[in-house]
This record gives sequence, C-alpha cells and structure tokens, in this order.
Amino acid sequence: MACSMMDTGRAWREIDLEALSHNARSLRAALSPGCRLMAVVKADAYGHGALPVALRLGREGVDAFAVACPEEGIALRRGGVRGEILVLGCTPPEQAPLLARWALTQAVADGAHGRALSARGVPLAVHLALDTGMHRLGIPAEDRAAIGEMYRLPNLRVTGVFSHLCVSDSLEEAHAAYTKAQLARFARAVAWMDGAGYPPGQTHIQASYGIWNLPPQPWSMARAGIALYGVTSAGEATRNRLDLRPVLSLRARVTSVRTLAPGEGAGYGLAFRAQRETRLAAVSMGYADGLPRCLAGQGGQVLLHGVRCPMAGRVCMDQLLADVTAVPQTAPGDVVTLIGADSGQTIRAEEVARRCGTITNELLSRLGPRLPCVPLPEARYPAKPSVSAL
Repeated sequence: MACSMMDTGRAWREIDLEALSHNARSLRAALSPGCRLMAVVKADAYGHGALPVALRLGREGVDAFAVACPEEGIALRRGGVRGEILVLGCTPPEQAPLLARWALTQAVADGAHGRALSARGVPLAVHLALDTGMHRLGIPAEDRAAIGEMYRLPNLRVTGVFSHLCVSDSLEEAHAAYTKAQLARFARAVAWMDGAGYPPGQTHIQASYGIWNLPPQPWSMARAGIALYGVTSAGEATRNRLDLRPVLSLRARVTSVRTLAPGEGAGYGLAFRAQRETRLAAVSMGYADGLPRCLAGQGGQVLLHGVRCPMAGRVCMDQLLADVTAVPQTAPGDVVTLIGADSGQTIRAEEVARRCGTITNELLSRLGPRLPCVPLPEARYPAKPSVSAL
C-alpha cells in the first residue's frame, strides 16, 4: 500500500480544500448581487498551491483569477485552469506575445505602459489600472485624456478597469475617510467613461479588506486574496464578521530526541542553555522552507500531541529545536504542527506572523517549494476555528 506524505514526509503544507470552498461561498455572500469573485492566486496562492486552489475554485464556479506575472498565469493555463486570468503586475511589453498565446489579460500600469504594449503589434485584452490615491501603479483617475487614449490605441481591447484601496484594512476615522475618497474618485472615473463612450467592462476596486470593512459595492467584481485563505493579515478587527476558515496547516516531523543536563547548551552559538534537565527534539523544518529565522528568539512554539512546546535556540536552515520536556512520550517520527490545529490546540498564522513582526501575507507566501501541498482527505478534516473568532 502506498504511503502518504503525512505518513513519511519530512515537512509539508496541508491544504483544506473544503475550507477553501467554504470561504469562497462566504465571500460571495458578502458581495452585492451579481458581483463576481476574482480569486487572487499570486505567489503560489499565498503559499497554498496556486494550481490546486484555482482548480478547486473553478469547481465552485469562480471564473476569474489574478496573478502577479505571466509565468504564474501560464502555469495555471498549463494545469487546465479556464476563465479570465488577470496579470496585475507591470509585464514588460516584450512579453506581449506570451500574454496573447496563453489568453492572459494584462493590467495597464500607466499610459506609457499601454502605449508600449500596443506598439508590440499583438492584440491583447487589458484592464486599465487607475490610481485613486495609492500612487503605486495606474493612470491618474482624473486624467481623462490618458484614459481615453488607451481606448484608441491599436491592439488593446479594454475589458475592465480597476483600482486598489491602500488603507481599507484600517477602521481609523482618517483612513476610512481616505478610502471613501478613493471610492469616489473611482466612481467618477467610471461614470465619465460610461458617458464618454468608453465602456469600462469589468470594474473592481475591493480586495480582501474592502470586502471585510465596506458595505457591498456597485462594481462587477471583487478581488479576494488573504481572506480567501481564511486568515487576516495581522489579526485586525474588521467591520464585517465573515465566517472564514484557515485553509493551511504547516507540519514537520521529529527527527531526533535527546536529554540535556542542567547547564548544557544546544544549537548554533549554544543559544539555548538548559536550566533544568531538558528533553530537546530536532524538527525537520527551517528557514530554507520559509520559516522566519527569528521565530525561535521571538517566543515561537510548536504543537506536539496537543501540547504547546517552546522553540529552543536558533532556527537553522533545515531544522529547528523544541523543548519537549512537557511531552515525555515524544519520539522520532512524531508530527509537529507549526501552524494549524492539533488535539484541540491551535497555532494561527496570525500569531506566528505577529511574533516575527510581519503579516500573514508575507509569512505564507514565503513557504518554499520543499514543502509539498497535500490536500487533506475530507474524512480527516478537524473542525477549525473561524477567522471571526479572532
């Protein structure tokens, strides 16, 4: 009988595709009637495995996806993903033939980018990015001449227009006012386009926090990234309490267990020093797998047989140490949980990110290719806490 990754692997990501489907349904329910969900699957679906995530969402009726670069979109097409794939990043015009060959829709980053894409002589579907106040990419939303020019360029077929909200993750009064101003700039630009004979096509400005913190908006799509995976960026309070479930669990395996006498040190620099007789376990995951090197020094913990055990010393390239004195039955081969649930205890991604001074978006998207994505058999799914319980 073949062994599964969970039986033999050194370290892996467990992906709860049922939770993913549940999250997609919950997010859709929060949108205005007729508003489509665009799934943001860039950075390997925030570390969750872009292809299996997109294929599962396709089964749920999601037919629009967003990536950062053509290579990510091509990988989805090669894997059989249908529907619209929007490249959000500023793709070099020289790659226009790739965009056309793989039926990818390209974001126009600014006027110069649009003209350069057009000059390649390849027919392309594009969404116009409008700068409503983030000042990163986009044609200024008030620049009517530049917007109109994009419609008159040969080879570009404008099928959508979008913008991005830069402080919608905050409920502070000043930030809420700025978000309201961005929405108004976008609405004025779209209304002008409609009236001037420039059909805007698909319209979208909400990302995850725009769904969490705004009432339903009158646009045709909303882009869900981190919310789709059932976690917040940093544990922030949100206005709308959506029923979302964490999709990813991070597991590794105990490879060795040894006992240290009081006063003995362990690890690089002997950074751990035993204050009492201590049982130390080596765990088969390190910073080359994407785990932050600083985590052990910031109070990082693991779950072992449902018990929280502190990390010890320094995270190494391929492994880390954990103080398992409280779990005397620990043995090589035992499964360690770094993110996820085990026997009623949970370490959330938000907790790990907070300890390391970052956000879950960075933490999860850094998880490396050495960690296979393993879809869990449905019968083994434990009930997972909702993000609304934060």
